[in-house]
Amino acid sequence: MQRAVHAPGRFVDLHVLQSVPYANLNRDDTNSVKTVQYGNVERTRVSSQCWKRATRLYFERTLGQKALRTRRIGEAVAKDLRERCGWPEDLARRAGQHIAAGSSIKADPPDDAVPAWSTNAMVYVPGTAVTELADLATEHRQVLEAAPDMKKGGKSVLPKGDIDAVLRSRNGVISLLGRMLAEVDGAGVDGAVQVAHAMTTHATDVEVDYFSAVDDITADWKDTAGSAHMGSTEHSAGVFYRYATVDLDDLLRNIDGDITAARELTSAFAEAFVLSVPQAKKNSTAPHTIPDLVHIAVRGDRPVSFAAGFEEPVTADRHGGYATASRQQLAAYATAAHQLLGERGLLASGWASLEDKDLTGLGERHSSFPELIDLNLDAALAPTAPAEAEA
Repeated sequence: MQRAVHAPGRFVDLHVLQSVPYANLNRDDTNSVKTVQYGNVERTRVSSQCWKRATRLYFERTLGQKALRTRRIGEAVAKDLRERCGWPEDLARRAGQHIAAGSSIKADPPDDAVPAWSTNAMVYVPGTAVTELADLATEHRQVLEAAPDMKKGGKSVLPKGDIDAVLRSRNGVISLLGRMLAEVDGAGVDGAVQVAHAMTTHATDVEVDYFSAVDDITADWKDTAGSAHMGSTEHSAGVFYRYATVDLDDLLRNIDGDITAARELTSAFAEAFVLSVPQAKKNSTAPHTIPDLVHIAVRGDRPVSFAAGFEEPVTADRHGGYATASRQQLAAYATAAHQLLGERGLLASGWASLEDKDLTGLGERHSSFPELIDLNLDAALAPTAPAEAEA
């Protein structure tokens, strides 16, 4: 593999325009569509946390790595000890208690919300951490057999340093997306990815959908009128502008300068960000569209979002849609932004789209999203000195 301290391009900017039909991809605490006031109009919004989770789950499937975010790590260990290692129920449960309470994070006893010991903060670990912690418990099985069940304020019989070492471990998912875990020294990881809240390029209205559920027996017997359940939900539709950037310097720092791994991680993330869709209400809306346009820019100076290009809301074209007008507006803003900034920081750029016309200002046109990603990563991660080939 090749190692380098710096890549030629520092930032890989991902710009996405995506038309989403009648849906509710992201709700607030009242089950209402999330919105934002921007350019003196109300837009539909999808929070960065929401789309980032959808991206992470897609990314994990593509990469073949899993990261686990949970406060119930002790329960997961107990389950692994029962099913994989054949431990009896009571001993596996006790081991899970001592694992949960044995790290620097500490743990709370069961309550009405969580029926087992749970860590005081969520851990974010590679999926393999459960097996590693179960193996640690196996090493200390005799000690656990002689130990009592955990009590509030009690001390675990397992070595805290060994548990913390597992919680401190990381894989490519965590190296790219980062981790906040202040309770364990050295466990924090500065993420290399920044994700913006998605918002529509134009004004939107939230619509209330009234619905009722039919009682099948009542419908068959016809002995009474009325439904078994009635309710309402909010939905909206529109063309979203989505933006994320990958800081390659931060990523390379997290993975010890491994250019090969950096390319694999950045490519998988780019694909996941482009193609993922939040899954809220998917069974009743099936909002599985693909982006209308993806633009990638490799910059050496600073990341540049084009969200400001939609501060003045897009208006529908003469055919009634927002997608074509949004693509044209993105290209126009990109042209103006590049002129203002000059060409020094822009190392490569390109685009792929459903658009059949050329869009100046977005760089080279590509026939597919995979080609767009690959060729721009060639420019971003070409080997530079100091680098050396290693076996």
